[in-house]
Amino acid sequence: MDRTTIEDLVTGPQGAGPGVDARRHSGPAIRAFFRISAEWGLSVEEQLDLLGLESRSTYFNWKRAQDARLDRDQLERVSHLLGIYKALRILFPSVPQANAWVKKPNSAPLFEGKPALVRMREGIRGLFAVRSYLDAQRGGWA
Repeated sequence: MDRTTIEDLVTGPQGAGPGVDARRHSGPAIRAFFRISAEWGLSVEEQLDLLGLESRSTYFNWKRAQDARLDRDQLERVSHLLGIYKALRILFPSVPQANAWVKKPNSAPLFEGKPALVRMREGIRGLFAVRSYLDAQRGGWA
């Protein structure tokens, strides 16, 4: 993927609106999603929820082809997942700890004793909430 980020695709340069070439970036985004899902040990159902996808056949076609045509909602979801992934790699000293965090019960008020994955499966708001929480824990959005 070039220097354009998934965030640029969702918001456009300097927040100007949707990016113009999301089609070109959907493939890299879905491949990143599948790599993160594998590292986190996510089930098919969990992956469907995170993508906001109801069609299992579409999911399996994307997985087989390692390519997709993601809509704006799905690009935003993947963007938040990439932010969560990045934050976890910064916050935890080891990859296994970072990968395990999403499925471990969490005592922070946001999670109410449940794993972050439960909140993440609630949709974009849940993904945004988890990403914001982690960004705050690591000391910023940079």
